[in-house]
Amino acid sequence: MPETDRGRGHVRWFICGLLFFASTVNYIDRQVLAVLKPVLKRELHWSESDYGLIVSAFQFAYAAMMPVAGRLIDRLGTRLGYAIAVIVWSLASMSHAVARTVGQFAAARIGLGIGEAANFPAAIRTVSDWFPKRERALATGIFNSGTNVGAIVAPLVVGLVAPRLGWRATFLVAGSLDALWLVVWLLYFHSPEKHPRVSAAELAYIRSDGPDKIAVKVPYAKLLRTRAAWAFIAGKLMTDPVWWFFLFWIPGYLNDTYGLNLAALGPPLAAIYIAADVGSIGGGWLSSRFLALGWTLNASRKVAMLICALMALAVISILFTGSLWPAVAAIGAATAAHQGWSANLYTLVSDTLPRGSVASVVGIGGLAGAVGGMLVAPAIGYWLDFSHGAYRPLFVCAGSAYLLAFCVIQILIPRVEPVRLTD
Repeated sequence: MPETDRGRGHVRWFICGLLFFASTVNYIDRQVLAVLKPVLKRELHWSESDYGLIVSAFQFAYAAMMPVAGRLIDRLGTRLGYAIAVIVWSLASMSHAVARTVGQFAAARIGLGIGEAANFPAAIRTVSDWFPKRERALATGIFNSGTNVGAIVAPLVVGLVAPRLGWRATFLVAGSLDALWLVVWLLYFHSPEKHPRVSAAELAYIRSDGPDKIAVKVPYAKLLRTRAAWAFIAGKLMTDPVWWFFLFWIPGYLNDTYGLNLAALGPPLAAIYIAADVGSIGGGWLSSRFLALGWTLNASRKVAMLICALMALAVISILFTGSLWPAVAAIGAATAAHQGWSANLYTLVSDTLPRGSVASVVGIGGLAGAVGGMLVAPAIGYWLDFSHGAYRPLFVCAGSAYLLAFCVIQILIPRVEPVRLTD
């Protein structure tokens, strides 16, 4: 817990812990399919193209629902909106257990995408409500690290359940974990002003940036006239497909290239996503540290993002290695870079736009990122079928995406500062 909490209270960090838990179960549900891919390909006779279409179905639903989910979160509030979303994605996750055909798996993934689309809009809106700007990047990095913990836990769940009870039971176990979060969330979460455990000192600190001049719903047309919104949208469109590639294709890459079975996949995937955890928290901490040293908000966010963009280039070194652990190190560096990048990219929204529109803009950006992933997923599948598993060009594209995105963001918002929304 940060040193600044002494005498001030720490309820906001418990709220951050709930966001971390939600992101963890979210990614367990999302990642189980990728870990089970070798088994499902063999048992259900899938091609890479079949798998790509199933992944694309999830991303289509995720993309279509993102702006809707963001708007609903801003309208319903995070307490109710988040709870509804978790119920939807939990049921969809468990529905994979009864799927038999590619079409049925695609339908289950569509349901999962609809529910999971609300996770990041709700979490970023919660951070905006509960943290001052000086702590938002760190809080975002912490809760976002739950995605990597989920990606680590998913192979463990698969390894424990699938050999004993079968792959269908694995989906049921993964989906049932969401109920634990739901109970704690409904019992503990309230807005800062209404939370019985928030002291006057902590509430004053949370609101220390001053009043939000526009805390009400802002029309999409007005939001989309801001360069700040487009900077976030561009960043998500250009870099989210890289994360989807890492999430859905790396287990298959390790299986195809190094012959790793379900049991052997655990340690390399754990190493990759532990590195991503370090990057998520470290990237958020870095810009917060720069702010504490007296740097401007613009310099703090931009320098942290540039460091992450340069770090992502490490994955290109996979072209020059033929052994497992150097490849794992290169992928781990890239996943760490992505998560550090994401922690600061998400924070740009709450840095520049009013709280009442944060979830809406995150939803629009999520739509852009998911559309990018939706288009890339089948292309990857067709490429791998055509090239007989040539992953290396994919890693070159993945490593280069962040520097390009950084340049676009710099052009759109040369300075990170609150925007004025005019009529």
